[in-house]
Amino acid sequence: MARLHRFLSRCALVACAFSLPAAAQTPPVKLVVGAPPGGTTDTVARNIGQHMSQTLKRTVLVENRPGAGGNIAADYVAKSAPDGNTLLVTFTSFSINASLYRKLPFDPVRDFTPISMLARVPSVLVTRKDFPAQDMAAFVQQVRAHPGKYTMAVGALGSSLHMAGERLKMMAGLDILNVPYKGTAPAITDLLGGQVDMMVASSLNAQPHIKSGALKALGLTSPQPLPQFPGVPPIGDTIKGFESNAWFALFGPAGMPADVVAALNGAARQAVAAPDFRRLLDAEAATAVSSSPQELDAFVRQDIARYAEIVKFTGATLD
Repeated sequence: MARLHRFLSRCALVACAFSLPAAAQTPPVKLVVGAPPGGTTDTVARNIGQHMSQTLKRTVLVENRPGAGGNIAADYVAKSAPDGNTLLVTFTSFSINASLYRKLPFDPVRDFTPISMLARVPSVLVTRKDFPAQDMAAFVQQVRAHPGKYTMAVGALGSSLHMAGERLKMMAGLDILNVPYKGTAPAITDLLGGQVDMMVASSLNAQPHIKSGALKALGLTSPQPLPQFPGVPPIGDTIKGFESNAWFALFGPAGMPADVVAALNGAARQAVAAPDFRRLLDAEAATAVSSSPQELDAFVRQDIARYAEIVKFTGATLD
């Protein structure tokens, strides 16, 4: 009877909550995503939002505003009220776009409030299975000996994977011809068919083809080996100082009150620590990573400077 009484009491509280007038209800928190539904960024946002909803005791919704490499979503959030109700779940292009685009409608540092890092995702250098090199040292030697001979598939110009390939060429002094594609899928299809020689691919997309032996994995962009890729060393073991990880993070508009930022940071940290979120990322050889707002602010400033150097090296610009 006591259990039944407690259950009925909880039901009554829920009924009261749902019977409140609409004007008295707290508005939902909106996580704006600059990518279409179903992608990695969207998946990360929805999982994080579910956990933040439980911590904040508020409804958290995901709103997709894809386009312009995430700039449409970022611009929308930058111009939103700084009340903590409209937030941005963004990715590496947030840093890349600062120098890739000739003109942005927002400032990626001044117009946002950093809240927390969410995840980091490494990638892997893969080649066609009959490429004449079995490890990174032999790869560098082979490519240097034949400047301009080999081709690198690029699934999306200006993406973190494109920039990882450019960083590799810049740091190792390699002359490789880029072959742009409209997406990762056609790029991998041509690599599997031997029409191109190599690409820097996401760990998720490359893993099944590496396991089957259809592609050869030479190096990881992470600073440490990964259990999902046994026997594949970090590229940085051969090209000292090389590292390139895609990342996902949570931001709000500039000018948010400190107590609101603290509450959102706490909810994000709990979400990142949730076992199901960590399992989700493990499947993609990714790492769940939270941070303080100050740590994220310092990271983004450094990341913008790093990518500015690579964008300058490529000569790429977008309007």
